[in-house]
Amino acid sequence: MVKEASVIIPAFNEETGIGPLLETMLKSGLLDRFEVIVIDDGSTDNTAAIVSGYPVRLVKHGVNKGYGASLKTGIRKSSCDKVMMLDSDGQHDPVYLDTMLSMLDDAEMVIGERNSESFQVSNRKSGKWLIRKTGEFLVDQKLPDFNSGLRGFRRDLIMNLLHIMPNGFSFSTTSTLAFLKEGYTIGTFPIFVSERIGRNSSVKFFKDGSKTFLLMFRIIMLFNPLKVFFPGSLVFVLAGIFWGLIGYFVYFRIPNSSIIMLTLGMFLFFFGLLADQIALLNRKKG
Repeated sequence: MVKEASVIIPAFNEETGIGPLLETMLKSGLLDRFEVIVIDDGSTDNTAAIVSGYPVRLVKHGVNKGYGASLKTGIRKSSCDKVMMLDSDGQHDPVYLDTMLSMLDDAEMVIGERNSESFQVSNRKSGKWLIRKTGEFLVDQKLPDFNSGLRGFRRDLIMNLLHIMPNGFSFSTTSTLAFLKEGYTIGTFPIFVSERIGRNSSVKFFKDGSKTFLLMFRIIMLFNPLKVFFPGSLVFVLAGIFWGLIGYFVYFRIPNSSIIMLTLGMFLFFFGLLADQIALLNRKKG
């Protein structure tokens, strides 16, 4: 039977949540329709044993490589034109897969946007708000739910971007920004997210939040370096001109500091142009 799409489920020590999820998918017939690939990311509990009892494809990592690494493994192992991601902790209702599948006919990426009633860890809200606002400034447009774990792609497009995707939890954020900067169409639809089943989330506010924040700047350097270099260049050039005019009319000479600022502004601008050309080459690597 030809499968309609591939569903990638990364799992690390999810023995409590993965069973009910796969059971729901089995009873609803989703396991017959979709190529379901579960990536056991070095689990030390019974995750792999539970998954092996269902008609899905199980791929094991010998060590814990990370959420993003698991998704990359699953995408590479997939065989369908459309690839969808689903969390293994019971937060996502697999019934949303049908909506996502149909929307992928018209959009290159589809994201399930969590509604206001969805469960969220309260101490992460401020960090997510800051990251969202930073991302919107960098890409000059409103962001969809940039770190939602329920999303789907056209396989050929995400394959071409895997070399810039991180191995950690920032895969979702990075893929959102990457698709936006490449000008792809991103479709969204509302979803309700439940509280996770089993262990507490392994995402750490300061550790993973700071990594995501820094990663956003790395991504914008890859897709639009002038967004970083040009403002700095402009500030130094204007400051150099202003200080030079003051020195000329007040002290009857152009200060050395003015020349330094003008030179620095010029170098920043040309470094930005060079970085933009290098970024263009890096994006074509895939």
